[in-house]
Amino acid sequence: MTATATLPDATFFIALNAGSGHDETDERRRVIESVLRNAGRLFSLTIIDQPDSIDAIAAQLAREAAAAGGVLVAAGGDGTINAVARQAIAHGCAFGVLPQGTFNYFGRTHGIPEDLAEAVHALLAAHMHPVQVGMVNERVFLVNASIGLYPKLLEERELDKKQFGRSRLVAALSALKTVLSPHRRLRLDLQIDGKPQRLRTATFFVGNNRLQMEQIGIAPLSAALEDGQLAAMAPRTKGKLGMLWLLLYGALGKMGSLDQADQLTTFSFKQMQVKVRTLSRRRRIKVATDGEVTLMNMPLTFSVMEEQLLLMKPINVPA
Repeated sequence: MTATATLPDATFFIALNAGSGHDETDERRRVIESVLRNAGRLFSLTIIDQPDSIDAIAAQLAREAAAAGGVLVAAGGDGTINAVARQAIAHGCAFGVLPQGTFNYFGRTHGIPEDLAEAVHALLAAHMHPVQVGMVNERVFLVNASIGLYPKLLEERELDKKQFGRSRLVAALSALKTVLSPHRRLRLDLQIDGKPQRLRTATFFVGNNRLQMEQIGIAPLSAALEDGQLAAMAPRTKGKLGMLWLLLYGALGKMGSLDQADQLTTFSFKQMQVKVRTLSRRRRIKVATDGEVTLMNMPLTFSVMEEQLLLMKPINVPA
């Protein structure tokens, strides 16, 4: 994927997530406003202080950005980026990112600085690149989607972060608590690009992020993400200690070599349908997309979206 355009005079319509607290949010707002005003760039900044308002606010900002030929910008973690990106795709406007999360997989993959002032400067000089978007049923994902133990881990992690703060250590300890608690293995019926397959696993993970695939040790699948495909991973291990070791890599964002035949089933695909036989009496299942957990109807259909996200990507970063 190559750069398509620069937008040197476009107005930025910024959605800033206030999830980290008012003092930190005020400081982030000051940094963003200072850099943009010094650069003479027009912008509109809206603070999202209620989680249930993010979709409505992002949709309104997307309409304004599309009408003005501007750029819709998400300032927050991967969940915020996902929510705002959905509206950028729906309204066909360019999309910018100011990453402020714990892991920032999406921003880091595309060379966007984690330091806020540096990220704003990078946005000012960015080029527009088309970026692949994954879908599960009607919901998009930029980083990953999963069912089983991983959504449970994310829910517990959010509760623990609210109590103990946002850090990778808290994420790791929360993962330890979740994995050591009772959990059931899923029995899955898959249709992978039209071919049937069955799996038993505690968690089923679909990735759309090259950096995350490389960091959890599945580098060969990262090439598939550059070729219009998604990457799937299902741990085979039955023991809690083995599962703990696998999930801690994801919780810590740590380099590893997990692509071993006795530990994981991995494959790439363009379209896949998933039915969970262990939940045959229930029509809905919890699905995590970019760190946000929602209930979805079964069967689940995973695919690459035809539309691409028009991401404003820093210069001198490979496409």
